[in-house]
Amino acid sequence: MGRTGLRGIVVAAIALSVAACGPRAAQDANLDSLDNELVDAGSGNAADPAMTAALHDQIMVDPALAGAANKDTVRPPAKPYSGALPADGVAGGATSSASAGTGETLKHAPAPGACPQCVAARESLTLGALAARQKDGRTASCAADMRYSASWANRLPADVPLYPDARVSEAAGNASGACALRAVSFSTAVPMQTVLDWYYTRTSKAGYSAEHQADGAEHVLGGTRGDGGAFALFLTSRRDGGTDVDLVANNGR
Repeated sequence: MGRTGLRGIVVAAIALSVAACGPRAAQDANLDSLDNELVDAGSGNAADPAMTAALHDQIMVDPALAGAANKDTVRPPAKPYSGALPADGVAGGATSSASAGTGETLKHAPAPGACPQCVAARESLTLGALAARQKDGRTASCAADMRYSASWANRLPADVPLYPDARVSEAAGNASGACALRAVSFSTAVPMQTVLDWYYTRTSKAGYSAEHQADGAEHVLGGTRGDGGAFALFLTSRRDGGTDVDLVANNGR
């Protein structure tokens, strides 16, 4: 190839390079023009002190808060949140066996005898199953259609109520037809003997012929009345000194 041909190739390459840079140069010029317009717009508001401060003042930083910021600022708790019930002793009633929060003098429950009912309590997994195994026919026949709701705890018989500081964990009942069955599981911070004496005092005054049974740590206080009313209390001591109770009664409100 001669010098003239080589010169033509070089000239063509330069022309292509210039053509390629043309649009790019135009874009840069447009961006520069836009930047200048924004700067001018900001400086044009110099007469507005609030605008000037917003655009030009330094950002205020709290050193104390800045020092506290780190990658662990937002983090999960060190342990799971507790959904447990408050302790039984919180806002509890009196624990004296002489009053149990009512001011009345309590009679002592009779000494316990053998406890065939304790077997039923151990083998019953639900309040309905416990009610179904009661000796009273009216109670057992109504147990099959029991419904569970905490509201049943408010419909116990007036003469076999909840203990004053009872903490209800479960309740069930049946009010269909002739049934007035109620069953409640609750705990209390007072010792078992106090609970036994309190219920024995109330039920004996209401005309029930109460009987006390025991098998080791399990106790039962139950009774019947001439109008067909019947109740049964199943009690066990808690490690914290309180008492767990299952109450079944067939003449609820």
